[in-house]
Amino acid sequence: MGFLCQIIKKQVLPNFINLETAIKTYDRNASVCGSPAWRYVYHTIHSADKWFFNPFVYSEPGFHENGMDNPDNPCSVELSDRQLLEYLYAVRDKTLRYIDSLTDEMLGEKPENCPYTRFDLVLRQFRHISLHTGMLNGLTVERTGRFPVFVGGEEGFDRLKNGLFDE
Repeated sequence: MGFLCQIIKKQVLPNFINLETAIKTYDRNASVCGSPAWRYVYHTIHSADKWFFNPFVYSEPGFHENGMDNPDNPCSVELSDRQLLEYLYAVRDKTLRYIDSLTDEMLGEKPENCPYTRFDLVLRQFRHISLHTGMLNGLTVERTGRFPVFVGGEEGFDRLKNGLFDE
């Protein structure tokens, strides 16, 4: 693994930890533009599952219903927070294995049938995960007056020892 891939790996883990914390502290039924917040959690994890790698060569998870990744679309499936966390852990592990398989040179290449480079895809997911994690944390702050712990890097992992809220 090259130098750039090592940096990406060091930054992707806090992204997943922050999303995990958001899931453990949010109100899953809080309304976000008319949809329950858990749908945005699924949307975020599903996007990472699909777009970190290659959105044009992708197989949906077994529990996925057509259009379920768009919170505006009605669906008959309701995932529990436990199921969402299990999906998050699976996507996190898949992502870390993927990054381990990359070289710095591969970051500038486009995966099969994909118009974006691997580096484009990684950066898009960093932005997307951070956006929705912040949105979920904003809901939590609004409802509880408490801010979920947010880690920025490995040095911040110790912050989790004191619980899920920054107090």
